[in-house]
Amino acid sequence: MPEQRFYREFMQTKDLCCFNVTEQESDLQMFAEINLTLKARAALLKYREELRDYGSKHPEFLHSLVPVEPDPDSPEIIVEMCKAAQAAQVGPMAAVAGALAQYIGLSLAPDTQEIIIENGGDIFLKSSLERKVLIYAGDSPFSNRIALLIPGDSRPWGICTSSGTVGHAFSFGKADAAVIVARDAILADAAATAACNQVTSAAQIEKGISTAMSIPGVEGVLIIIGDKMGAYGNINLTKP
Repeated sequence: MPEQRFYREFMQTKDLCCFNVTEQESDLQMFAEINLTLKARAALLKYREELRDYGSKHPEFLHSLVPVEPDPDSPEIIVEMCKAAQAAQVGPMAAVAGALAQYIGLSLAPDTQEIIIENGGDIFLKSSLERKVLIYAGDSPFSNRIALLIPGDSRPWGICTSSGTVGHAFSFGKADAAVIVARDAILADAAATAACNQVTSAAQIEKGISTAMSIPGVEGVLIIIGDKMGAYGNINLTKP
């Protein structure tokens, strides 16, 4: 059963229709110009089936904490997850939430110019309008008090967060939030895991930032642990 996403109480936009699609462990909140629940559910089922079938034949894909090579005839979502994992030097499942958000988002794009998909704190966004993405960082005093300003240029963005203190995802780190901004949500998800893994104390924020910015395709990184915060690159902070 999907965990309760209490942070969604803060998610809102006045110009778009909001709908949710849930299937087993996947629980996605979506915003689009029209309600696309049926098409989104069909896409979610398709990509979950590809992941399940591939994982049943290649259990290392599901459990490895380091990159693995995909089979030559692997589905595209598998190949892209392995590629992102290789770039970030993490296991491929570190990119699964971003991958599902992105692939479902791209499947809906022909029906809506504005699309935002949130999947467990990982966001795929494609909008012609400037959008604010609120930062949730657990018990940190920065939590829900700052936001990222994402330009509206009708091109895809990935804004993904990894945490060692929030949620049930495995992490070697203790950052309240390691947020990555990239043009690819799959890469952003993998990179967020890599950055968070490096941060076990405030003294290692710089190490986490360095790790993130060394990954090709990462445009910006924000790391929060307790009352300390560090940011680098294409990060535009604003009030919520």
